Amino acid sequence: MPNTVLYLVPTPIGNLEDITLRAIRILGEVGTVLCEDTRTSGRLMQHLGIKKPLLSYHLHNEHQQVPRLLDRLAKGETMALISDAGTPGISDPGFLLVRECLAQGLGVECLPGATAFVPALLKSGFGAERFTFEGFLPVKKGRQTRLRELASETRTMIFYESPHRIVKTLGHLAEVLGPERPASVSRELTKLFEETVTGTLASLEADFAARPTIKGEIVVVVEGNLAPPVREPRPGREDRYRRTDEDDADDVAAED
Repeated sequence: MPNTVLYLVPTPIGNLEDITLRAIRILGEVGTVLCEDTRTSGRLMQHLGIKKPLLSYHLHNEHQQVPRLLDRLAKGETMALISDAGTPGISDPGFLLVRECLAQGLGVECLPGATAFVPALLKSGFGAERFTFEGFLPVKKGRQTRLRELASETRTMIFYESPHRIVKTLGHLAEVLGPERPASVSRELTKLFEETVTGTLASLEADFAARPTIKGEIVVVVEGNLAPPVREPRPGREDRYRRTDEDDADDVAAED
């Protein structure tokens, strides 16, 4: 097993007490910390009393950064990848760097920790035995197609959304999945004004449309389709044999 050079380190999604002792230790041991916004991560590092070089790594520069980072990691430098909040790589940059590290045989380790969709799922009251995490829906192109694909999904569905798009998204969900589909909206998770509202997609759309302001990153949890449309079964082997036998019988009758 190769020596670890890249660590994926979850950071709190709101409450700073949610960072783990192991995460603090790793952040203090690595040579460089990769982060989305150096100002946001700088405040966290200052709170933890850790001084490390911070290097910007985000959606708009990751393709340019990856080759440079791989060169440094291949020489044995250690780095931690963090996001502004939560676990890096989940609806945040990280996948590309991890994939290329693994392709080059470089050691990667992911620490467990905070992520917004887990508490939102558990607080929704919907089944958590089987669920699908959809992240952010496409903003424009492909949104309706994605939703139509999910119309018959029987598992609990989880979406991320921003405050300024939540009303429109709830409307789209209600239009495609049905206005009476049970759902929940969680926002400001682990923070002082944490809130989870449950209802139908239609009632949640009306609720949030009536609010003068909406703050905090949002997690939408939608109950799966409990009665998906029944698909016509494809002919199986027994069906083919049955049809063949019936055809043979018809041929014999015709000869008689």
